[in-house]
Amino acid sequence: MIVALFRLFALRPLLSLAIFGIPLFVLVMVGLFTIVAFKVIVFVVLPVMAIVWLVRRLSRSGDSPAF
Repeated sequence: MIVALFRLFALRPLLSLAIFGIPLFVLVMVGLFTIVAFKVIVFVVLPVMAIVWLVRRLSRSGDSPAF
């Protein structure tokens, strides 16, 4: 059975590319997207959130009324 499968892939290379190549391409693209999304979150979103939090905290402490 395995020999017949290898013979089928040898005769039809586009079929073997469709069976093996497209899922591997999709996995590579999902992995690259995940890495890029993680880097954007760590290096863009978190620093911006930290700066906004710090500015709000500092501006709020100056606006509090004295008791």
